[in-house]
Amino acid sequence: MDDQFDDKFHDECGVFAIYGHPEAAKLAYLGLYAQQHRGQESAGIVSGNGRKIYTHKGMGHVSEVFTEGVLKGLRGWLAIGHTRYSTAGDTVLLNAQPLTVGCNKGLISVAHNGNLTNARQLRKHLEETGSIFQTTSDTEVIVHLLARSAKKNFQEALEEALLQVEGAYSLVLLHGDQLYVVRDPRGFRPLAIGLLPRPENAPSGSHSSNGEAYVFASETCAFDLIGARYWGEVNPGEIVRVDSKGIHTSRFAAETPHAFCIFEHVYFSRPDSQVFGRSVHRSREGLGRRLAREAPADADLVVPVPDSGVAAAIGYSAESGLPFKFALIRNHYVGRTFIEPEQNIRDFGVKLKLNPVRSLLEGQRVVLVDDSIVRGTTSRKIVRIMREGGAREVHVRISCPPTIASCFYGIDTPTQKELIGWNHSVEDIRQYIGADSLAYLSLDGLRQSVGDSEGEFCTACYTGNYPTKLATIQVETSNRR
Repeated sequence: MDDQFDDKFHDECGVFAIYGHPEAAKLAYLGLYAQQHRGQESAGIVSGNGRKIYTHKGMGHVSEVFTEGVLKGLRGWLAIGHTRYSTAGDTVLLNAQPLTVGCNKGLISVAHNGNLTNARQLRKHLEETGSIFQTTSDTEVIVHLLARSAKKNFQEALEEALLQVEGAYSLVLLHGDQLYVVRDPRGFRPLAIGLLPRPENAPSGSHSSNGEAYVFASETCAFDLIGARYWGEVNPGEIVRVDSKGIHTSRFAAETPHAFCIFEHVYFSRPDSQVFGRSVHRSREGLGRRLAREAPADADLVVPVPDSGVAAAIGYSAESGLPFKFALIRNHYVGRTFIEPEQNIRDFGVKLKLNPVRSLLEGQRVVLVDDSIVRGTTSRKIVRIMREGGAREVHVRISCPPTIASCFYGIDTPTQKELIGWNHSVEDIRQYIGADSLAYLSLDGLRQSVGDSEGEFCTACYTGNYPTKLATIQVETSNRR
């Protein structure tokens, strides 16, 4: 049976890069392993020693794609890696990243987290003027633009290419003995910098001038696993170049209003990560506290939908004084199954993943906390399971506002018409999912909980107000179909 009961926005991608360490590929593997939640379709690593590159990509999880033997073959002291969930392009090995292309600028390897909103238009123009694409990924557009640049200096050519694309992109690029790391001017997707002490026996020439390796990742949980320390963020509109002399930063675009993805703090990122310079767990617990103040419930206990609702439920419990209970247990070993008994079992898919603790729920009034409601189908099944587990009342609390619009910046979302919050009232949704009450966190409450005092976060999925023009045109066009 397919994972049709997984009614969530899907994570976009995770990137990792390291410069100046003799075990670069192994550390890239661990960095991707820590970011597996950001994409489960494919994974890839390109490593190098400044003269030659080594590459391996495959479909599936990081641990499946990379064996010990494969990692031994990925030699060198710099590497970039990628774990993918496709938001643009087909789910095939051809689109697995990093992409490696030979052109007039030399051999280039690139990995991308995000989505280019003008990729379709750029690709059409490039193909009409002679470009031949090898993949259906929007990332390849950047490589073709780079190759066409008349600039001989690689960084100048890269800057020229980037000024032609719109949308979300956090990029890591390997070019010869240099590493380039880029973040789009609005900063949609996160990209952190870390430092890692190099081994004393590291070969000469395989490290940066300060004796430390530089590491970059979508989330800081990757740094924790390999023992790197968080150093800061790649700023929006910034190119970071790392070579044997150290790290060099420069702007390639004018200052632009920031649009950090607020859903990173609501759901995507691991709670033990620091994203956009802020603790994810702190944000989510704050969401729950604010939710308890905005939408109290006359109940006996607080139960999270695991794992997405745990941190917010902790905050709700602390603020409301209601006890926190793990009364809904997740089976962490469920993948895909095509076996279902002939006897029809209602809500079979959700029951594979979640099971209620009857001894905790029997006769209780429950506040059920989750991060979001997308189509509503899974929430409906979970509420029913809670009642079957003995709950007398189920009061659903959601730690963000209703989701009313699709994302065009690197998140796989349903069309707007499929989003239950787009054309249904809260009361309609309550009736559909079968809850005794339903309440969402307000947009103001969300912004305050993530520390957005300057209006730097993108909230398009809750408001329909997109920070880029092409995204607005795309959603208007799709709604007319």
